[in-house]
Amino acid sequence: MPVLTENDLAHLRRCVQLAREALEAGDEPFGSVLVGPGNRVLAEDRNRIAATGDPTQHPEFNLARWAAANLSPEERAACTMYTSGEHCPMCAAANAWVGIGRIVYASSSQQLMEWRKEFGAPAPPVRPLPVQEVAPGIAVAGPAPELAAEIRELQRRAWERRRGA
Repeated sequence: MPVLTENDLAHLRRCVQLAREALEAGDEPFGSVLVGPGNRVLAEDRNRIAATGDPTQHPEFNLARWAAANLSPEERAACTMYTSGEHCPMCAAANAWVGIGRIVYASSSQQLMEWRKEFGAPAPPVRPLPVQEVAPGIAVAGPAPELAAEIRELQRRAWERRRGA
């Protein structure tokens, strides 16, 4: 797995901030930032499932839609999707179909599943798969060990809220 740069970590920290905002808004703690050439932030989003009632309102999926509507295929291929958590299969597929060139995540699906097990949370409705298994043509980097404790805490708080603790 490629080493994360300080630039990658800066964008991942913004993703964690967006995840915190999502949690504070009553949603699952996930956030993403789409960055184009020249390190220019093009768009960002956070989970919006609770507000919309639509379980597909993941930030990675929404940013893939935004990229498809606003960028050429060449521009999309030059973009990096930063995200607080490794893409679920739905989001990985959307990013592959749209042609996003690179995905960088702060925490892995494996970490999330371990944390969920530790918290006593049920399995998700879709089997977690590594991004490379769903979208082998996308360059992938992550996780960021320096952000794991913070993301784990956001996930713990989300689970406790969900179960009414």
